[in-house]
Amino acid sequence: MAQQRQPQEQHTARSAEPIRQFILKTHSRCNLACTYCYLYAGQDDGWRHRPRTVAGPVAERTAYRIAEHVSAHRLREVAVVLHGGEPLLAGADRLAADVDRLRRTVPCTVHAAVQTNATLLTRDRVARLRDARIRIGVSLDGGRPGHNAARVDHAGRPGWPAAAAGLRLLAASAPEAYAGVLCVVDLRHDPVEVYDSLLAFAPPAIDLLLPHGNWTVPPPGLPAPPADPAPYGRWLTAVFDRWWRADRRETRVRLFEECIALLLGVPAATERLGLQPFTAAVVETDGSIEQVDSLKSAYEGAAATGLDVFRHSFDQVLAHPGVAARQAGLAALGAECVACALVTVCGGGHYAHRYLAGAGFRNRSVYCADLAYLIRHIASRLATAAGAGPSPGERAR
Repeated sequence: MAQQRQPQEQHTARSAEPIRQFILKTHSRCNLACTYCYLYAGQDDGWRHRPRTVAGPVAERTAYRIAEHVSAHRLREVAVVLHGGEPLLAGADRLAADVDRLRRTVPCTVHAAVQTNATLLTRDRVARLRDARIRIGVSLDGGRPGHNAARVDHAGRPGWPAAAAGLRLLAASAPEAYAGVLCVVDLRHDPVEVYDSLLAFAPPAIDLLLPHGNWTVPPPGLPAPPADPAPYGRWLTAVFDRWWRADRRETRVRLFEECIALLLGVPAATERLGLQPFTAAVVETDGSIEQVDSLKSAYEGAAATGLDVFRHSFDQVLAHPGVAARQAGLAALGAECVACALVTVCGGGHYAHRYLAGAGFRNRSVYCADLAYLIRHIASRLATAAGAGPSPGERAR
């Protein structure tokens, strides 16, 4: 697939914020072949040309570069996320060894996590990751087999039985290592049913993500019929009301907590909402440094920087135009977004969702109506709570 040429967007960051989250690709393949996967079935097939696993020199140089960045910016802590593909294809022992190397090399606290589809979790692997102080996050499409019909292996067999067994094992045997569940919104499934089904796995946190799409390749269900201009907003508000009205705190839902924080004027650490600088970078299995994978849903090469851990520092990553755009706040937004009353909360939405072929990323989100619907809904619930006292769910917080 030929790489598309896109308009070069110039931005001046307020002042470059150091990278605080390092996403390390530990395996470039996946044991599942989800039919909707933007990484393996999307616009960018760069993964085909990378080694499956990380060679020793790449791991060593990555640790050195992170240590160099931490020292230069006097960081007290960083987050490292082991990712893929399916990271557990590299083996739990290898993941633990990589994290141990990082902790011995990087002169600050390293918070480590792995994001997995849970199909390869066993009692021994969970124990190995827990003992290495690596938290385990799991990706699901919901807590029932029908929700996960698109998550199949390369022979077309459902991945749900193994994923559910792995997640139950994690929740029961190592709750202290259980980071939570990530779920992509699917309009075909009832929102409250999906939320309740995920609660059955006792997650300490749930991340609800909008499917990656943009103005050139819209997500499923958009553009919506005139009768429902914000189908994803309505889906999310149904879950919000279920979460908000609960008589006790059942779990954290990060999207809702981030939105509440921003409405109250508190900065939230998220790439989905708000104007705060984005401070993450990806190291691929060959040592290439990229922006986050979500950009690959726009066009081939969108996440590329041309940098690598052997020749470049992470300070050089901060100078890349695409990274600068993610840190530029209002300067990265178009006039329509800048003039919007919701801009300090919405922040233009997820950067990848703003893309339009030939025009780049200086556009409102393809989910603009949905985000506005959700933000206004949450704001109204906050206003009601402020006027009439906290809701039962808020009292439990």
